[in-house]
Amino acid sequence: MIEAIERAKQHFGKLLEEQLERIERMKKGEDWIDYSTLKPIIIGFISGDGIGPYITKEAKRVLEFLLKDELENGTVKLNVIEGLTIENRAKAMKAIPDDVLDEIKKCHVLLKGPLYTPKKGDKWPNIESANVAMRRELDLFANVRPVKVPSEGIDWIFFRENTEGEYVLGKRGINVTEDLAVDFKVITTQGAERIIRMAFDYAKKNKINKVTVVTKANVVKTTDGKFLSVAEQIAQEYPEVEWDDWFIDIMAAKLVDPKRRTQFRVVVLPNLYGDIITDEAAEFQGGVGTAAGANIGKRYAMFEAIHGTAPRMVEEGRAQYADPSSLLRATAMLLNHIGFLDKAKRLEMALDICGQYEKKLVITGRADGATGADFADYLMETIQEPNLESKWQSYQ
Repeated sequence: MIEAIERAKQHFGKLLEEQLERIERMKKGEDWIDYSTLKPIIIGFISGDGIGPYITKEAKRVLEFLLKDELENGTVKLNVIEGLTIENRAKAMKAIPDDVLDEIKKCHVLLKGPLYTPKKGDKWPNIESANVAMRRELDLFANVRPVKVPSEGIDWIFFRENTEGEYVLGKRGINVTEDLAVDFKVITTQGAERIIRMAFDYAKKNKINKVTVVTKANVVKTTDGKFLSVAEQIAQEYPEVEWDDWFIDIMAAKLVDPKRRTQFRVVVLPNLYGDIITDEAAEFQGGVGTAAGANIGKRYAMFEAIHGTAPRMVEEGRAQYADPSSLLRATAMLLNHIGFLDKAKRLEMALDICGQYEKKLVITGRADGATGADFADYLMETIQEPNLESKWQSYQ
């Protein structure tokens, strides 16, 4: 018993040293990248696993269509990054092989398909999530996920902390004895401050008079308590923005309450809660297959489909029928982030028209529906329509 406790102490001590070093790096900080000064802006493509290569192919086609002039004049460059498949990760026994990470860091922004995360008991080594590793390695501290359903009065944007919480040490728990397993949760003042400030900044700049902070601080008093106390301090700097706080369980319930859910606008949460609640929120928009996520840091940014790899679709020969909408919405977020606002807006409007309103083609995931390539063609035809904005406005 004493020996097991001592091993646990040593393990925990090492984790504390690493986290304190991380805090010092955050304190030093760095300036935000200015995309207007870059030539070219390098966009990296990571196809992913399962249906990833199929939907990424269509997103790349649409992006090349929208950025035709910029690609020709050298303002933008596209890099296809190979090697982040589950096969290569398993071979290297690393979440991100070193050579792949080097290629990733040569890009300014990334568009990423879904990556398979092994779990205990499946055929792959139980290595760390590549998504979690990428967020940590590139310090992509903000996961931003919008959900909008005008017909139901839903207009939400979620700011999920991306590099702390339960996930930062997800593979670093310890089996103290055969009967006792312990995992760790980390919240830092610096980590909480930068994501909460980003949420309040967004609300202020977009004239949104409401920020909701979500925790479980009544039970998880130390870490969630820190997140909430940091929010209280930052809120004082934004007197023009109202704010409130909710516990995660009640928040999950109120999102399905038609009377209450329309009152939420900007929501900021620690990592795990944000992962869960944004998947719930995506269901209102048509499911996780239609929702996108942005992972933003000061130097790098990564945009992704938030759904999984759908291995069953591949096994059954249906991958070509996978819906690329989630990755295409991520493409719009990427364009907006690097300064192509008009192109991003046209893509967003076309996605709304094609996917929610007009629906000349419907993707079912099977042969009775459209393929991803068919949908991408439909989307590009719609983008070219001269009356696109007026058509979109007619549906609002």
